[in-house]
Formats: sequence, structure tokens, C-alpha cells
Amino acid sequence: LNMKLSWFVIWAGTLFLNPVTADCNIAAQTVTCEESGKNLSNIPTKLFQNVTKLSLKNNNITLKDSEKEILQSLINLTELYINENMIAVLYNNSFYNLTKLLILDISNNCIRTVHKAAFAGLNHLSVLNLSYNMISQLDSDVFTSLKSLTVLNLECNFLNSFSIKSSFKLIKIVLAGNPWTCSCDLLDLQIWLTASNVTMENESNTTCTFPDTMEKFSIKMAAIQLADCKIAKASSENPETSTSAIKLKSNALLTTLTPNNITENNRTHAELPLGKSWTFLAGVLGFVLGTTLLIFTAVKCPTWYHYLISYRHHRLEENDSEMFEQEFSADMSSSPTASSTSNEDPIVIFEKTHEFVPGEDGYIEDKYIDS
Repeated sequence: LNMKLSWFVIWAGTLFLNPVTADCNIAAQTVTCEESGKNLSNIPTKLFQNVTKLSLKNNNITLKDSEKEILQSLINLTELYINENMIAVLYNNSFYNLTKLLILDISNNCIRTVHKAAFAGLNHLSVLNLSYNMISQLDSDVFTSLKSLTVLNLECNFLNSFSIKSSFKLIKIVLAGNPWTCSCDLLDLQIWLTASNVTMENESNTTCTFPDTMEKFSIKMAAIQLADCKIAKASSENPETSTSAIKLKSNALLTTLTPNNITENNRTHAELPLGKSWTFLAGVLGFVLGTTLLIFTAVKCPTWYHYLISYRHHRLEENDSEMFEQEFSADMSSSPTASSTSNEDPIVIFEKTHEFVPGEDGYIEDKYIDS
């Protein structure tokens, strides 16, 4: 009787310290708490400390510091579903004490930033779901501590590149629904996908978005040239060798130019840095100045022509008027008179109507020139 009384006291004390909610079920070795769709803004504090499966789906949880402390006290958790909430940032050590956690679902949130040590302490995590968020950049060190990770879901985020440095033991990865840019930044991921035994789920829809020449190509099969990326990397690290790198790259492109990669090579040439920029600038300036001069000349030429033609005058001599009178008299005397009936020679009277009077300076005044 005393032993039964003792067990009763212990059980009553456990209920008082850790009251069981109506949504928590106790099975043989699992304790499941269902807190989904309750419009919660905070993680409930009245939970079994030995809960193993916790669902907080479809609430308004933001994972503040106070909520992280509640989670870190649930050291027996093996499954945590916190999807469809209002989480925007995953801070460092958000799940630090959950060393037994196997499944973590944080999909359908508003996550934009994931700190490097956000998943620190999750040594046994096997499945991580970060799909349907707003993640545009992920550092490769984010998953360094996840040594047991086998399934990673990054579907439908804003990722355009993703570099993998650590050795994952992934079995499946989901990368569809991201605006991937198939350039040198994606080369590490492409090599890893090809060399490892990982299965890329929904590969047909995991395609390049940029550039346009590679659109709809699978990121695993897109033609990213390793040699081009090495040259570009060397040029960025050592600017002094950029000129030689450009020459080396040009020679490689000339030798490998084929009908299948003409478009790709043209794109690569367009990305080459410009050498001797001052010469190019001088040529552009010369072309602009020359074009401007030609246009100016074409516009002003008619004006200059009329201006010069109006001054085409020669100096008149003093005896020009007398010569004019003599020539005029001779012409009149040599022409016969049609109406004359007498035998007498006609008399031609020349009346001087105007006499050119030279000016004092010896020039004739031209009335057509403005004074």
C-alpha cells in the first residue's frame, strides 16, 4: 500500500509540473503533441518535457528568443513540424539542444535569411525541409554541422546559385522552382550533382532561368565551361594577369569553335574585359567629333556659298564707260534701218543717259551692296 501511495504521489507531481494538454497522446515510446491550426503566436509552455513529436503547423509563430528557449528544453524531440508559420529569420542556435531530432520541417514560411549556425547541434538530423520560402542566398557552411543529413528540400525559393563545399551524404535533394543562373557560380553544384550518388528529384523542372541561351536546360546538364571559369577566377584574384588571361581565353575559343558552341562562345567574348580602354575611348571621341564636324559643315555650307557669291565683284577702270559708249555707237551704225526710204545715211544720235562717276578711291559704287 505504501508503494502504491508513493507511485501515486510521483504521478500526481508529474501532472502538476508538466500538465498534459488535450492534444498530446502518449503511446508506448512516443509522445505526440498536435498544436496545429490554433492561431498561436507563441509555442505553448504546457507541454510534456519528454514529447517526441511536436506539430505546430499553421500558426503565427515567429520563433523569437523566448520560443527558442522552449524548443531547446524539449530534448527528446525526434520530429518537429513548424511549417506554415511566420518565421522570417533563422538565427544561430535556433535548435541547439535538439540532438535527437531526425525530421525538421520549416517549409511555407517567410524565411529570407539563414544564419551560418542556424542548425548547429542537430547532429542526427536526417530530413530538412526549407521549401516554399524566400531564401535568395545560402552559405555553404550552413549545412556543415548536419553530418547525418540525407534529404534536403530547397524547392521554390529565390536561389540562383548554390555552392557546396562540405561532403554531404545526401540521398535526395529537391532544387526545382528556383531561378537558377547557369554560370560559373553554379559550377560547384553541377560537379557535385554529377559526381555524387544523390538523386535530384523532379530534375526535368530543375532548369536554368538565365541566360536566355540556356533557358529550359537542366542545371545538371547545362554547358558550363570549366576552363572559362578558372580563367575568370584567376583574373579576379590577380588583376595584373587579366590581359594574358584574355589572350589565353581567346586562343582557346578559336581552337574549340564549332557550330554547336558558336552561340556560347559569342556570349563568352561579350563578357571579356576590355583592354586598353584609353585607346577605345580616344577612338570613340574621334568618331564623335568627326561626325559632328561633318554635320556642321553640311548645315553651314549653303550659307557660306551665298555669302561668298555676293562678293564676286571686280574693280572697274575709269575708261570703261567710254569704251562702252564707243561699242554701242558702232553697233548702232552697222545695223540697217528697215523703215528708211531715203538714200541719205541715217543719223544716229546717242544720248548719254548716264555717266559713271568713279569715286574718290577709284572704285565704282555698287548700289546692290548694303552700305
